[in-house]
Amino acid sequence: MSHVAYELGTQPACWERAAELAPERRAVLPRPGERTAIVGCGTSYYMAQAAAVLREEAGQGETDAFPASEFPHHRRYDRVIALTRSGTTTEVLDLLAGLRDAGVPTTAVIGDPSTPVITLADELVVLDFADEQSVVQTRFATTALTLLRAHVGLHTPSVVADARAALTAPLPAELETRGQFTFLGRGWSIGLANEAALKMREAALAWAESYPAMEYRHGPISVTAPGTATWSIGEAPEGLAEQVRGTGAQWVAGHLDPLAELVRVHRLAVAVAAHRGLDPDAPRNLTRSVILTTGEEAVR
Repeated sequence: MSHVAYELGTQPACWERAAELAPERRAVLPRPGERTAIVGCGTSYYMAQAAAVLREEAGQGETDAFPASEFPHHRRYDRVIALTRSGTTTEVLDLLAGLRDAGVPTTAVIGDPSTPVITLADELVVLDFADEQSVVQTRFATTALTLLRAHVGLHTPSVVADARAALTAPLPAELETRGQFTFLGRGWSIGLANEAALKMREAALAWAESYPAMEYRHGPISVTAPGTATWSIGEAPEGLAEQVRGTGAQWVAGHLDPLAELVRVHRLAVAVAAHRGLDPDAPRNLTRSVILTTGEEAVR
């Protein structure tokens, strides 16, 4: 079994632990009314997108999400949350250092506490039980999102039950043979759709795209055809399933909690990798953390 296959299977238990941890770490997470930014890179950025929408939906205050490299320093925030599994990603460390110098309170949600991030963030939430060996993130990302979801009161035991169902239910027939995948979301699940497409690209080298569901009709549906699949992460707009089926594409309806639906996509990524003879633990051109040298940062 690959590392990623094992780790994605442990997500329900990790989510339970994160939900239990959230009340204990309440003081270092955003308070109601605080203007908050959540940052990350890659998968962590997409989790930040989802968490920002959830926090606003819960009435907790204005919340933005940014890639760490694109943080708008001219904006003022009461707190910045950094999601970083490795604690070594250059863009995150540079941002935290700058925010420290500017006096902006920061909290890092991390997987590995023995990393440089601990000297730069004001506060830490350590999810070492969800850290991973795999380059491809699954359980750390979804566990960090569960922590933030529970913090705003939007996590329930039914989410974990759905995740367990996502690990055992068969995937739709012949889905792993499709040549192109499109993932659709609405609200907070747009971030999850973005992450679903990233997982397919990382683990399976698949052509994968993601869109807000209502925007899909405004152009992207033109590349939908027989041999492709369109997957709704969460409830789809009325009539969209029929429109996709009319193109000859395979339609996959999300019937579980959107975060649990992402677990199904994790399984699909591993299945597509196997179908293509790929090792999902060794994604092409990727490393577990992006650490830039001074020269590389200058080019960037």
